[in-house]
Amino acid sequence: MTPAPVILLVGTVDTKSDEIAYLRRGIEAQGASALVMDVGVLGRGALTPDIANSEVAQAAGLTLQALIACGDESECMTAMARGAALLAAQLHQQRRFDGLLALGGTMGTDLALDVANALPLGVPKVVLSTIAHSHLIPPERIPPDLIMRLWAGGLYGLNRLCESALSQAAGAAVGACLAAETRDDARPLVGMTSLGTSALRYMTLLKPALEARGYELAVFHTTGMGGRAFEDLAAKGLFAAVMDFSLQELVNHLAGSCVSAGADRLRGAGRAGVPQIVAPGATDMVDYATWATPPARYDGRAAHEHNRLISSVCVDPPMRREVARAIGERLAEARAATCVLLPTHGIEAWDRPGEPLHDPEGLAALVDELPRSLAPQTQLVTLDAHINDAAFAEAALDVFDAWVRSGQVAPGRPAVEAA
Repeated sequence: MTPAPVILLVGTVDTKSDEIAYLRRGIEAQGASALVMDVGVLGRGALTPDIANSEVAQAAGLTLQALIACGDESECMTAMARGAALLAAQLHQQRRFDGLLALGGTMGTDLALDVANALPLGVPKVVLSTIAHSHLIPPERIPPDLIMRLWAGGLYGLNRLCESALSQAAGAAVGACLAAETRDDARPLVGMTSLGTSALRYMTLLKPALEARGYELAVFHTTGMGGRAFEDLAAKGLFAAVMDFSLQELVNHLAGSCVSAGADRLRGAGRAGVPQIVAPGATDMVDYATWATPPARYDGRAAHEHNRLISSVCVDPPMRREVARAIGERLAEARAATCVLLPTHGIEAWDRPGEPLHDPEGLAALVDELPRSLAPQTQLVTLDAHINDAAFAEAALDVFDAWVRSGQVAPGRPAVEAA
C-alpha cells in the first residue's frame, strides 16, 4: 500500500484551469498529492502546472511556439499526446507518481488514451471524459485496465454535476492507488487463456495440478481485453511459461470482429523467449455483438447466442485453414520451447455432436492444415481426445513437466516456501 500516493494529473490548463484545480484539491483532501502536467497549447491558464506544456512539446521533439504556429488543433494535440506519453513513461520509471488521472473532451480523451497506454498494466489509470464508453473510441486504444468515468455536464465550467464527476474521479484515482495490493510470492507464475467453463474447462483440472507443483496460475478471458492483457504481460516476461489454449481472438482479428486482442495475438510469449504450450481452442467460431448484425461472410452458418452481449458463429473450413496457417506463422517466431496440442475430437464444448456448432468438416480442415503449417522447431502432440477431456490436461502437464525437468521452465516452489 502506498501511504501518500502521487497522482499524475493530465489536462489542458489553458481551457480547464478551474477543473484541474478542483481535481487537485480533491486529490489533496484524500491525503495524496498531484503532479500536474499541462498539455494545452492555447495559453498559460490560471494554474501553474508542475510540468509545463513547453516541456511536453519538447518531449515530442518540437517547440510550443512551432506547434501554435501550425494552426491545426488536431496536429498540435497529436504531437502533445506523443510528448505526454513519453514523459509519463519516463516519470513512472523514475517512480515520480503512482497513478494517472486525465480529463478532457474528444481532444483530451484522445491524448489521455495515449498516455494511459504508455503506462504498465496494473498502474491505476482513470480517465474522466465527455465521451466515456462511446463507440467513437476503438477497442484497441483502450488500455485493458482503464477506469473511465463520464464527465457529465462538464464541457464548460464548474457546476454541481461537474463537481460530482470530478470528485468521484479524484477518489477513484487515489483509492485505486491506496487499495492496490502487492503480494510477495516466490512461486513462478503461469499464464493461461480460456473462455468460461461453459465452453472451455481445462483450467479446472490444471489449476490444482499446477498449484500442487508450486506454481501460481493466472487465467485470462479471451474476449479482447483479456487477450491484450495476456499478451502485454507475456511480452514483458512476467510468466515462467504460458498455456495459450484459447485462440478465438486470433480468429476474430482475422475475420474483422470487434472482439479482438489486436494483430500481435500469439506473439508476446514467443518474442520474449517464454516457453509456450498452445492449442487451437475455440478457433472454430467468430464472435460478434449479440445486438449487432452477424458477419455477412457467415450467413447461414450455425450460431450460438451466449448471452445478450456476445454471440458466436461457426466459421467455414477455408477460415479454419487460414487460422491454422496464422498459428504456424506466429509460433515460428518463438525464441523458446513451443509445443502445440491438437485435440482431434473437438476444440470447445459447443462443437461436440448434438451441440449447435458441431462441424466435422471444419474440424477436419483444421486437423489437416495445422500440422503442415508448423515450423520444424515447433513440437506437435496430436491427441485422440476433446480439449475438455482429462486427457488434454494430462498431455499439457506431461509437456510442462518435461520442460521443468530439462530446465526450460523454472522449478516450482512449495506453497509454504512461497509464503
